[in-house]
Amino acid sequence: MKKVLIYYPFQLAKNVNSGSKLRPHEMVKAFREWGKQNNIDILLISGTSDERASQFKKLVSEGALSDLLFCYMENQTIPLWLTDPGHKPKDPFVDRRVLRYLQQHNVPVGVFYRDVYWKFDELYKLTGMKKKIMQTLYKMEEKFYEKYMHTVFLPSLEMGKYVAIDRPMTDLPPGGKKGVEPKRDTSSPLKGIYVGGINSEDYGLYLLLDAVELVNKDSKKCELTVVCREDEFASLPEAKKQRIQELQIRVEHKSGAELDKLYQEMDIAFIPRYRSEYNDFSVPVKLVEYLSAGLPIVATDCTAQKRFIETDGYGVICQDEKQSMANAIERMIESRQDYMENIQQTFMIHHSWIARVEKVKESLVGKE
Repeated sequence: MKKVLIYYPFQLAKNVNSGSKLRPHEMVKAFREWGKQNNIDILLISGTSDERASQFKKLVSEGALSDLLFCYMENQTIPLWLTDPGHKPKDPFVDRRVLRYLQQHNVPVGVFYRDVYWKFDELYKLTGMKKKIMQTLYKMEEKFYEKYMHTVFLPSLEMGKYVAIDRPMTDLPPGGKKGVEPKRDTSSPLKGIYVGGINSEDYGLYLLLDAVELVNKDSKKCELTVVCREDEFASLPEAKKQRIQELQIRVEHKSGAELDKLYQEMDIAFIPRYRSEYNDFSVPVKLVEYLSAGLPIVATDCTAQKRFIETDGYGVICQDEKQSMANAIERMIESRQDYMENIQQTFMIHHSWIARVEKVKESLVGKE
């Protein structure tokens, strides 16, 4: 039987409370489902450095790494040598041993390279010598992947110009799941949802509030529900709380199954982030979460999310300015049904986690 190796140079999170922790689990599940469909055995090496070393040694001794088609791996937001508890590797050379073995046996390897936030001073808050040391380690990690990788997978194509790895690159954004069938008839007023941070202007919530206020100037056409962390809402300045209250915004603190249920009440969703160099290439996990729930999206024209939404007609794009966003909401009111049908027809075909696995396979070994 042919085999595929998943190599995670870190411990899989037990408490999955963010997109970066969710993705490795979802890819493993999708690979296993894809393996069943194609009669391919899926092997997994993960854990601390000494656990990975033990698993690798066992697989080699058993001959289990013969007939490997390819290997898929992911990195973390810290250099791979520092992923052990306390950032102290018990076996700092295990990753080199594994990847050298695969290279010697002509097994193509692709890595999902998660983020380059460390290249942006406004996002990477370390200072002084500690910052210089960490950035040196990140650059060493890039060179490490350049030596051993066949392909580098990125959250978006737009991120590629910031990644100093001289290997072929392609995008592998988050995948979606089949959600509950959304309601067919548009509410009046339209019900929209924003899920995310509220404690930074960068998220664009207050831009969205201004746009909704414009839309509702003469009559109420859009009701907005904001889902955020309870502690973030509690720490908001009173003036912002008062504005939310004046605009009759519904505020909820839900996640998991409760949030999924809330999505079923909604007609559309919002991603109102302000454009920035970083936001232009990042892909919010909420983008595919909204689409999994069948919700058309009104989003700002950050480059990567704009391309994702416009390619298959999943929503309306606007500038990060209140009148432009208000106009986009008006267009969504008129055409929501069309966007919803596009989502139902193509989203799971093009953007499921299984589709992501298929793209990994095609990138590393080609189409059959």
